[in-house]
Amino acid sequence: MTTDTVTNSTVDSTATGHQHGYISDKDRYLSRMKRIEGQARGIAKMIDDEKYCIDILTQVSALTRALQGVATGLLDDHLKHCVLDAAKQGDDAAAAAKIQEASDAINRLVRS
Repeated sequence: MTTDTVTNSTVDSTATGHQHGYISDKDRYLSRMKRIEGQARGIAKMIDDEKYCIDILTQVSALTRALQGVATGLLDDHLKHCVLDAAKQGDDAAAAAKIQEASDAINRLVRS
């Protein structure tokens, strides 16, 4: 499921026949997210075990970088596949919408 930013509605990609740009790397993304999940659990344990503040902050920083890596990879896939596919179809409105989605995602990443 994806959210269409123009209409703010959820779109099921299987119904439209569109494959997301990350689909070829899905297993790699899932693996990375499982490692990130483990990192988050490790940080919670460090807090529970009352570890030194700076050690926890170091791990939070590593977790943040890992999430940023996933985010930038997904953004790259979106640009190379979704935006490019929309442009190739010659539908200027669809291409503009995909570019706007990418711009909005970049803005969210920069703010976080």
